[in-house]
Amino acid sequence: MSTVTANAIDTVFAELGAKGETALIPFLTMGDPDLDTSVKLIAAAEAAGAHMIELGVPYSDPLADGPVIQRASERALRHRISLTDCIGVASKARAAGVRMPFILFTYFNPALQLGLERFFALLQEHGFSGVIIPDLPLEEDAEVRGIAERTGVHLIPLVAPTSEARVERIASQAKGFVYCVSSLGVTGVRADFHAGIDQFLATVRRASSVPICVGFGISSREQAERFAGVADGVIVGSAIVRQVETSLPPEALADAERTKAGLAEVQAFIADLKPRKSETA
Repeated sequence: MSTVTANAIDTVFAELGAKGETALIPFLTMGDPDLDTSVKLIAAAEAAGAHMIELGVPYSDPLADGPVIQRASERALRHRISLTDCIGVASKARAAGVRMPFILFTYFNPALQLGLERFFALLQEHGFSGVIIPDLPLEEDAEVRGIAERTGVHLIPLVAPTSEARVERIASQAKGFVYCVSSLGVTGVRADFHAGIDQFLATVRRASSVPICVGFGISSREQAERFAGVADGVIVGSAIVRQVETSLPPEALADAERTKAGLAEVQAFIADLKPRKSETA
């Protein structure tokens, strides 16, 4: 029988909290532009200062994803990237020296098709610390949550602006952190966030015994720092995926120097997103 050890997500947040720092959590679509480059991008993200990372599984019907991540999924799916391929990337990144916690971002159907027990066994085997399933509602997550707890993989919930009672129900059962959706709608780069965001985050903070992180729409250091004082982490997806699209188009992969330069550009972009130490933390 496997032994569940301390979760790396909890350890990282404890260390950052003691230093008054905000976690930077990038998102990358696995297989875009290919799996080998995904491993290199994960390493580049850690070198840029990322504290943990979301590894996105490309999906043909991504309900929560905007056009940038949809395009990345389409590019990856042309190579027939599977859920198990994406999970296996974590072990390849570990072999390349990456140490930060891994969080898988996947829709429910691929996990269900694989089989939930096998799905979580693979997450555990390949060293994942958490999983985000954006289309799995609270009312239907009991089985998944039970397997997750048994395997020591945090099931991280998303919470959008809603009633205080529902926020409390979601946050009270959260593990790892609560993923707070900063903007209504799908993912994507935004200039502004909804007017009640600070009140919403305060509500989640009161209801949660775990850290809270903000995502959906954050695309610059200024936006990351805007949330650094009120959240424990910032999640950046579309802006990074768009940089990958620009810096590492498929035709660049045939040229080693061009690939190296593209990876450096993505690393620099991620490094520039990192919030400075919060004075109010």
